[in-house]
Amino acid sequence: MKEVAPDKTYRYIQSFYFFTFFAFGSLFPLLSVFLEEEKGLTHTQIGLVIAALPIITIFIQPIWGMLSDYTRKPRILLMIAASIAAVLGLFYPILQIFPILLAGIAAIAIFQSGIVPLSDSLSLAFVQKNGKEYGNIRLWGAVGFAVAVFVLGRVTESTESLSWIFYFFSIALLFSFIVLFRFPKSADEVTVSFRSGMTTLIKQKPFLLFLVSNFLIFGPILANNYYFGTFILAVGGTLAGIGVAFLLAAGSEAPFMKFSQSVIDRLGVIQVIMIGSTVSAARWLLYFFDPSTTVVYVTTIAQGISVGLYIPAALILVRELAPKEVRATAVGLYSAVGNGIGNAFFTFIGGVLIDVWNVNGMYGFFSFMSFIGMLLILLVRKWTSSEVKEFAT
Repeated sequence: MKEVAPDKTYRYIQSFYFFTFFAFGSLFPLLSVFLEEEKGLTHTQIGLVIAALPIITIFIQPIWGMLSDYTRKPRILLMIAASIAAVLGLFYPILQIFPILLAGIAAIAIFQSGIVPLSDSLSLAFVQKNGKEYGNIRLWGAVGFAVAVFVLGRVTESTESLSWIFYFFSIALLFSFIVLFRFPKSADEVTVSFRSGMTTLIKQKPFLLFLVSNFLIFGPILANNYYFGTFILAVGGTLAGIGVAFLLAAGSEAPFMKFSQSVIDRLGVIQVIMIGSTVSAARWLLYFFDPSTTVVYVTTIAQGISVGLYIPAALILVRELAPKEVRATAVGLYSAVGNGIGNAFFTFIGGVLIDVWNVNGMYGFFSFMSFIGMLLILLVRKWTSSEVKEFAT
């Protein structure tokens, strides 16, 4: 295949993120509502079904990493993951009883879980090699997610069917599959390794401490994607209102991601992580006190800071805390802990808390855990201050 110019590759990767996160935005925000209203599951059962996604991620992501090591073809693996997840999504709405619904989402998760770490590692390597910015790639994911939730909110309300979330999920992943054909052959040299370097990373105490803090901070952020729709309905919103809320929330991420590198260069990566974490914890605390629908809609734009700045800064910090030879492994482990373990824990606990308490109580728990995570970040800064200079670049 003829080598593709870096600028064109940049646009292809941006398109891939748009379609991939459009798929995620179609499915995840309304999945809990789908399981409750169309399948009649309890919130605890919903928590188990949704938690299956990140739980599977914990165990399957290392396998994707080892396959990438062995084949040296992450682009091909991305094609496999995207296409099979898309096909499985088309059949999910016909499933009925709880055990089958659980098994079905687990099957989707096996393939969906490989998409983010493989594409993140590929993208980070590309931007580092070609002098581009990861934030300008990842922002297209935020745009795709925001557009998807807005569109699906309108579609599901007008059709009175939530099954559309799976159809849009599948179609968007098929578009991302098509975009992958335009990636340059040289991109296949990028790998995500879990098999090698683990011993080295275990010895890096600041890195391990940041993994714990990321678990406590990013886990609630991801769990919110599943339960925010339930929260909107609880405060008097509608399905279309869920779409508007997610459009504001996810859409606000894009401008912050675009300028994230300049903010990091100016303030330092740990300071930026602290800012994003503080905004996130404060948002959950506000939701604990049962705000009005208007206040909820207004505060959704806080996600631009809590996610739009946090994600690029966290990835930079992970790469800087890890020795150069195991950075790919570090990115994969970071994704498994945050997107896997943290996501699974807070998603499951969130469902239980909604059943035994209420959705406001769940957000109070999220806020408390996020504040603990912030204290750990301060400890990371203390441990690293004598060795590095805030990882500004």
